Amino acid sequence: MSLRLGDTAPDFEQDSSIGRIRFHDWLGDSWGVLFSHPADFTPVCTTELGLTAKLASEFERHNVKTVTLSVDSAQSHVEWIRDINETQSANVGFPIIADGDRKVSQLYDMIHPNASDTFTVRSLFVIDPKKKVRLTITYPASTGRNFDEVLRVIDSLQLTDHYQVATPGNWKHGDDVAIVPSPKDEDVIRRKFPKGYRALRPYLRMTPQPDR
Repeated sequence: MSLRLGDTAPDFEQDSSIGRIRFHDWLGDSWGVLFSHPADFTPVCTTELGLTAKLASEFERHNVKTVTLSVDSAQSHVEWIRDINETQSANVGFPIIADGDRKVSQLYDMIHPNASDTFTVRSLFVIDPKKKVRLTITYPASTGRNFDEVLRVIDSLQLTDHYQVATPGNWKHGDDVAIVPSPKDEDVIRRKFPKGYRALRPYLRMTPQPDR
């Protein structure tokens, strides 16, 4: 069964490029991005891992740990990391899980038989510190992911967890946000949003991003 938003991300213990990992313990109180790759030593995967490594400071600023997975061995991952670092001018410091037995792939429904019986598709999960799945994205093997979008969604999730707001389409950090419909009392709204707001409709009230 596929994971749905709000489900608890399954725990697992598996070998990786940095040794044995018990996922929930490794994640600790951080947010997490877990994403899969069809195989080591493949072109799109190499660029994705290089990009993730270059974005390390951005993920750290968001209190996010990144971890990836393919069905190849831990030794293969270590050898591949050398290629990634050399070809992408990167320094991969995050673990790559070795999922030769497909244990994690099955837990997270990363193998789609109509696409491939043996290799994982490009699945990605954002997991919060309570170990709840907050975002799922699945790409075909031929298409690389947009990590700017992953960071944008994490920005939105972390903002909307703390304020009664939602982020509009194409929102980016620093843009105005929408006040959720539930606050009705004008005094309450003014206290919660001292920067003011624009009521375009009773249900559509825009306000500057509260934490800026």
